[in-house]
Amino acid sequence: MIIETDRLYMRRLTDGDFDALCKILQDEKCMYAYEHAFSDEEVREWLCKQLVRYRIYGFGLWAVILKESGELIGQCGITIQHTDRESVMEVGYLFRRDCWNKGYCTEAAKVCKDFAFDKLGADEVYSIIRDSNTASRRVAEKNGMTVKYTFTKHYYGVDMPHLAYSIKREKR
Repeated sequence: MIIETDRLYMRRLTDGDFDALCKILQDEKCMYAYEHAFSDEEVREWLCKQLVRYRIYGFGLWAVILKESGELIGQCGITIQHTDRESVMEVGYLFRRDCWNKGYCTEAAKVCKDFAFDKLGADEVYSIIRDSNTASRRVAEKNGMTVKYTFTKHYYGVDMPHLAYSIKREKR
């Protein structure tokens, strides 16, 4: 276990989490900000990317487990993301649709932000969010973040406006 809250705990993803990740990454509604649901191959690549992040950085997106049931209900953690201006430490999150609007994402994002400041020594933490993703924007705002700048990512054949939300250590 890496982080624990009252209702959740986070741990590293493993190869055994493939099926649970498919419930998130292959759900078109969960993946609307990505413009498509993932194929099995894309889910494997996503999982492999997290395992590589753990080896390189010691962190990445972690499995979010609901204590009550032991189920993997989402992913949340710290990644290094690239904008058109810089590389930043980001709190990222993605949850199963049946777990939306229950506060799990905000709960997980807040402790991940604290982890970045307290354990990783970050001076500033970001959440990079597609401008049309109002739910993720609300989570960033509940996490004390404000929009620092905008930029465009080109992904899956689409130009996607993004917002770089951030919070500095002294503002939290």
